Amino acid sequence: MKLTSGNVAMRIFYFTWPMLLGNVFLQLYNVIDSIIVGRYIGKAALAGMVASTQVAMVVVALVVGIGVGGTVVVAQYFGARSYRKVQQASDTVTLFMLAMSLALGGVGMLLGDHILDLIQLPEEARCYAKPYLSVYFGGMVTMFGYSATSSVLRGVGDSKTPLYALIIATVANVALDLLFILVFGLGTGSVALATVISHGLAWLFVVAYARRREHLPSFNLLRAKFSYPVFRQAISIGLPSGIQQTFVAVGMAALFGIINTFGVDVAAGYGAATRIDMFAMLPAMNFAAALSTFTGQNLGAGKLQRVKKGLYATLAMSGVVCVAISLLIVALRRPLIGLFTDAANEAVIDVGAQYLAIVCSFYVIFSSMFVLNGLHRGAGASLFPMLTTLLSLWIVRIPVACFLSHNDRLGYPGTFWAVPIAWGVGLAMAIIYYFSGRWKSKALVNSHKPDAGAESPATA
Repeated sequence: MKLTSGNVAMRIFYFTWPMLLGNVFLQLYNVIDSIIVGRYIGKAALAGMVASTQVAMVVVALVVGIGVGGTVVVAQYFGARSYRKVQQASDTVTLFMLAMSLALGGVGMLLGDHILDLIQLPEEARCYAKPYLSVYFGGMVTMFGYSATSSVLRGVGDSKTPLYALIIATVANVALDLLFILVFGLGTGSVALATVISHGLAWLFVVAYARRREHLPSFNLLRAKFSYPVFRQAISIGLPSGIQQTFVAVGMAALFGIINTFGVDVAAGYGAATRIDMFAMLPAMNFAAALSTFTGQNLGAGKLQRVKKGLYATLAMSGVVCVAISLLIVALRRPLIGLFTDAANEAVIDVGAQYLAIVCSFYVIFSSMFVLNGLHRGAGASLFPMLTTLLSLWIVRIPVACFLSHNDRLGYPGTFWAVPIAWGVGLAMAIIYYFSGRWKSKALVNSHKPDAGAESPATA
């Protein structure tokens, strides 16, 4: 989909909804896994599995962030109609992601136990975390393969194909979870195996679909060529985002370490609440991702005023959705947490419900911050969002969480209050940077003229 013409709000909305729906299905992986594990294995297994996902993100976040840079490069070249460069970027991002999946999978298997030590996971939950991590890291190539191909497709404006793939994969994941746990009586390692297999199916579907469409880049590993100039461009945009993602993952693991000191009930309740939390954040995150592509294409085409209109339209749409979600989740917080455990675990439900009541009330702040940073990333100014995130997390959220959680009157809920406080600081910084106008000079290309002899992405 070309986003350089037509009604601004409708273009962004129609590009967002398939991506949003796809990520809803992607998050269903984690939610359904957590529900099945929490209900049929127990709260210690739930705490262990949620901790495992935090550990995994520490290892993979850098590459995921660099993949975001690849999407921006693809979007800007696509907006400028430089189709040969689009194909080069596609090949480069795919090859890099696959190579790193193998390297990081090995590193993760070696360091997983050490990270579990650092986050002070209760001993009764560790036996569930270790097999999950081993299988997850061992099968990481399927997750990175899908991520690479879907990132390229979103860069050229195709957000529907990854959606179809995720629908298929989510159904497969649910079926495999139920088969492995309820029928075969396997443990948390089988849950990770279901995720690996399901991502493999999603990857195969996306590649097969793209290779049958002439207007899409060709995902042919035998013909793929790594381009160092394109890779440097992707790194220049994606590395700050990757560093940001890594420090966020480490920060979230550190916060989980604070939570773990309060015992399994608090860890399980917090873990269940963060699963709901991720669902609630999806609209803001996907509107921001759509705005990044929109910004990349329109800056590539030299349409700055259209970029600004896109920002205001996205802020309005995302804000309305986030307010509605906040009201709904706060009203239903106890039944939602109850999905992850049985009624006998009242302490787990109390913790999760308290988290949602505090954090969900401030989603509109998170939404505005994320959308503004989405524009900055799409413009190529990814260094500032990185600094914003790191400062709000490491200078604000973690210290505030440590301080408030040790307050005799607050205890562990102090960790929850640190979340909206950090969002407020991050939003203030994003607003200041936007009005400074510095992001306007970061575009890789600023002309919509095509390359000489440009051809379609499929034949480049």
